[in-house]
Amino acid sequence: MLEQMGIAAKAASYQLALLSSREKNQVLEKIADYLEAQTEDILSANAQDLAEARANGLSEAMLDRLALTPARLKGIADDVRQVCNLADPVGQVIDGGLLDSGLRIERRRVPLGVVGVIYEARPNVTVDVASLCLKTGNAAILRGGKETWRTNAATVKVIQQALEECGLPAGAVQAIESPDRALVGEMLRMDKYIDMLIPRGGAGLHKLCREQSTIPVITGGIGVCHIYVDDSAEFAPALKIIVNAKTQRPSTCNTVETLLVHKGIADTFLPALSQQMAVSGVTLHADENAIALLKDGPAQVVPVKAQEYDDEFLSLDLNVKLVDDLDGAIAHIRAHGTQHSDAILTRTLRNASRFINEVDSSAVYVNASTRFTDGGQFGLGAEVAVSTQKLHARGPMGLEALTTYKWIGFGDDTIRA
Repeated sequence: MLEQMGIAAKAASYQLALLSSREKNQVLEKIADYLEAQTEDILSANAQDLAEARANGLSEAMLDRLALTPARLKGIADDVRQVCNLADPVGQVIDGGLLDSGLRIERRRVPLGVVGVIYEARPNVTVDVASLCLKTGNAAILRGGKETWRTNAATVKVIQQALEECGLPAGAVQAIESPDRALVGEMLRMDKYIDMLIPRGGAGLHKLCREQSTIPVITGGIGVCHIYVDDSAEFAPALKIIVNAKTQRPSTCNTVETLLVHKGIADTFLPALSQQMAVSGVTLHADENAIALLKDGPAQVVPVKAQEYDDEFLSLDLNVKLVDDLDGAIAHIRAHGTQHSDAILTRTLRNASRFINEVDSSAVYVNASTRFTDGGQFGLGAEVAVSTQKLHARGPMGLEALTTYKWIGFGDDTIRA
């Protein structure tokens, strides 16, 4: 089955690579219209997925992530229309010039070819990835979570209908509908057909892909994010940023998980933190030095466990650790961070500069919330993932990250001397 999907996707990618921006936008507009026109079918499939997930004991947070409503589906369709408004990177000349040999050379953006995405319980990812891939002339093979297989199948059916009405092959966007986990292992070895693989899920999925894939893998989305409050920080704005980074949407990968506090301000800052976290409903997981200053405050406090420094809570829980200075904060981030998003709250330019230069994460902030690490927030319009790697793409991956480039040489019967 997967072999046939790979053959169809590769053949479709050759056609997609030749489309103009106008032709690609026509497909996207039709997809958006059909998503709205066939809302009933998609929501019916989603209701079946939700019923099964509820029977299997999934948490309320996971059920909310799975659920589609007419408003959410309209939002997804509107997001597709927004992709139409984004600049198409394909065909863009990155650089070039005339060489001494007489050869005129340029580096031009081209599609990757076929993009494979493995993701968990987020039905919106199906449409997000498909629209971004189509905008950049890539075919897509999608493997969503077993919790949403009916929803994904219904959504892909709509996308394929729009493709075929525009004279394009349905193989341009395909979904692996079977929940059989063995198919994931098979997909990881489809390097003959898939040019890049993006896993969007937990640490276990990322580890599996890194260890078993014969396809180049872009990993990311695991966010053990830190905020360091140094001894020059102003308390009121610092607390406002911490509340935003922890509570605005706790289940996201750019949510802060560990707060590092300079020991010089701990006596006054931690009681203020306790007051604010009690209001926000956040449980503090404190080290032995911090717990002594937090135990009499209104916030719920528990001793931190060593492994919690390396894990995502994705909930209203926050580690609190005292450090001696900026060196201590940087050392902790290097030991426990995932190179996702880390921030310093400071009024000292030298400390800000050191943090920027010495913390090796894909996004580093000064006096700002970690929640900004997002394609839309960065002005990229949309994202296919957040990469914490260093090769090919880093941070929020917009349209450019779904392209590669080729060198083109124009000669006048030119030969090498």
